[in-house]
Amino acid sequence: MNRALQQIAWLCMLIFTTACNNNTIQEKEITANDVPLKGTYAYDLAFLKQHTNDVLELYSDDSAAKVLLSPSWQGRVMTSTATGGNGTSFGWLNYDLLSAKEKRKQFNPVGGEERFWIGPEGGQYAFYFRKGDAFNIANWQVPAIIDTIAYEVVQASQSEAVFSAKAFLINYSGSGFDINIERKVSLVKKEQLSKQLGIAVENNIHCVAYETINTITNTGKSDWTKQNGLPSVWLLGMFTPTPQTIVIIPFQPLLHARSFISDNYFGSIPPERLQVKDSVLYFTCDGKYRSKIGLSPVIAKSLAASYDFANNVLTLVLPEVHKDKPYVNSKWEMQKEPYKGDVINSYNDGPLADGTQLGPFYEIESSSPALELKKGQAGSYRQTTCHLQASYPVLKQFVKDLLKVDMDELKR
Repeated sequence: MNRALQQIAWLCMLIFTTACNNNTIQEKEITANDVPLKGTYAYDLAFLKQHTNDVLELYSDDSAAKVLLSPSWQGRVMTSTATGGNGTSFGWLNYDLLSAKEKRKQFNPVGGEERFWIGPEGGQYAFYFRKGDAFNIANWQVPAIIDTIAYEVVQASQSEAVFSAKAFLINYSGSGFDINIERKVSLVKKEQLSKQLGIAVENNIHCVAYETINTITNTGKSDWTKQNGLPSVWLLGMFTPTPQTIVIIPFQPLLHARSFISDNYFGSIPPERLQVKDSVLYFTCDGKYRSKIGLSPVIAKSLAASYDFANNVLTLVLPEVHKDKPYVNSKWEMQKEPYKGDVINSYNDGPLADGTQLGPFYEIESSSPALELKKGQAGSYRQTTCHLQASYPVLKQFVKDLLKVDMDELKR
């Protein structure tokens, strides 16, 4: 009898111990899942679900490629990843501002790796300055329709989402614009991207890619003319800088090509931060020196890139380029040539004169041509953004094939 009781006691102890061990394992799993690492897509997804009204996800069939969208923030792409929830989050997010109870009046730089804006920013047809104001940061005001107003979700699926909004804007010269905005974001498969790039994105490269089609419709009672100013679609991508991040922009090696590259948006750029070769430029984007560059459609190609040597991530932005069409000029000055602006820009954030800083982040931007639309007419602009992640030797060869750039030389 005593022996039987001992066996029962031993069995109970075994069951209790096993249960405790299982509970311990389960608790560890829950803890790991509930608190994803900062810098991962899962962390940003959880954060945005907590601090915004709604989020939408696009994802590939294997859930490796994911794109996170926010209707609350104008249908912008907040971030993306190429390797699932625990993978690197590619977009820059301003966590403090996203979690703040009140929105700022002038501008809310909440981040996002592709957001919809409207150009021009400066000049006599600017949408960011009131008539008569000096072109300085104190007078700069981002319109609410591209800063704080939520967009309506028209439709959404696993691979595509469509957003819309309506607005009335007045430019610096006093001209009014009734506008309907539609923004469509779609996942791009590897096969489609390979065809667009002209070289194969092989299976040893992790990839996330998406295309946006951004449409503006003139819903007013009059035509839009150059004499009153014209709007453009302006797309800006905010990414996380590192001390080893370089923006790489190839261009057409035309005679006097350097004269079609603007580098004085915020003063001159030190030569160690901007190197212009025969057909490609290198721009340091470490988030430590406020500066901006731009390329005219005369020399621009439908490609801009950045490489993060710290994490081996290649980012590609593929805009439309129309060499023979006018582009709005966004420089903060009264302009002699308001329709000779840039098609591709890159901005490196850094401290302002008072020591404050918006980021740090860096941007790759692109613009549509100036939209001279008759009443009821619509104009669309599309762009593809992708991130490629692999070992350094694999990406080094890919960059050489695509951009004709020697990564070892650039790294040195």
